[in-house]
Amino acid sequence: MFGIEDHLSRRERGCLDGHFLVAMPGMEDERFERTVIFVCAHSEEGAMGFILNRPQPVRFHELVERLELDSPKQSHKRPVIKGDTAPDFPIQFGGPLDVGRGFVLHSDDYMSQSTMPVNDDLCLTATVDILRAISQGLGPRRGIMLLGYAGWAPGQLEDEMSCNAWLSCPAHEDIVFDPDHSGKYDRVLAIMGIAPAMLSTQTGHA
Repeated sequence: MFGIEDHLSRRERGCLDGHFLVAMPGMEDERFERTVIFVCAHSEEGAMGFILNRPQPVRFHELVERLELDSPKQSHKRPVIKGDTAPDFPIQFGGPLDVGRGFVLHSDDYMSQSTMPVNDDLCLTATVDILRAISQGLGPRRGIMLLGYAGWAPGQLEDEMSCNAWLSCPAHEDIVFDPDHSGKYDRVLAIMGIAPAMLSTQTGHA
């Protein structure tokens, strides 16, 4: 599968860009059981996104120490910043692909040369510059770091949705950054007007 940057840099926005996917009870892949996924790119070339309700035990300051981002050797040219960062930046499991790599999904008040817009409000940055900026209190106003991502080959996501594996609805920024991971699944369903007990009778899009 092509890289996530390739998809975002040369794509036209697809019908599911900026949407949530909610796993149905019949989801066969246990890795996606009761997941909420934010779709950041969808086209005839495939789709990719990030799981939003799988927190990781590692803390941001631990990650900074592991990567030695606070080392004097890690000098850099600061990117353009317009906001402040949260003091304890959340880290989550983004999906089963490329799990050794980190991505930051964030508000559009942080921009660097490697930052890619996902929709009108959210951006994605996948370089260490943003981690260093966050550690210095110069990062985005809102954001989450995601380890790995979820991806689908051409036509795969459409096939899964036609088989009643996912429901979809437009994403809400407040839910993307909501720290209540355990409540996100039911909260997205509530936005759709669906009670969990109704899911077995639902098909297709919400």
